[in-house]
Amino acid sequence: MTHRRLMLLRHAKSAWPDGVSDRERPLAPRGQKAAPRIGEYLEAEKLIPDLVLVSSARRTQETWALVAPHLPKGTEGREIDVLYEAPANRLLEIVRATDASVRTLMLIGHNPGLQHFAAALVGAGDGKTLKRLEEKFPTAGLAVIDLPLDLWPDLHAGTGTLERFVTPRSLE
Repeated sequence: MTHRRLMLLRHAKSAWPDGVSDRERPLAPRGQKAAPRIGEYLEAEKLIPDLVLVSSARRTQETWALVAPHLPKGTEGREIDVLYEAPANRLLEIVRATDASVRTLMLIGHNPGLQHFAAALVGAGDGKTLKRLEEKFPTAGLAVIDLPLDLWPDLHAGTGTLERFVTPRSLE
């Protein structure tokens, strides 16, 4: 049995400008600081995705743009419209459809879908960390889930181990 890794990153803190649709909301100044901090963490910890799937919302695209410079040149980021506000069951479908060549996959998306998806996938991990994840998945939060899978379509609820869950606040 081989292993795969799934990293779930919620977009950084966004602004709520008047007259701007939800999909077009930009990052707030706090988000503009948090996203590169998560990128630095990924780089320092050598948490390198083979593929990054990014929601089509402006705030997720901006988050990716601030994280990407901290990853190896050529790390592929793909805009996926169906990630926008996707519920947990849709996220499961997206991950199961991932090509077998991808060992480490990152999704950059939204709550509540990411939080529900992470909670459903995780069957093991540090109890305190699991509880934090279940209570709140804050903006720019990153869940790293290890999966004992040969292929992505084998993914099922409760099969993952929460390897770590970090937030910008926890990195201060």
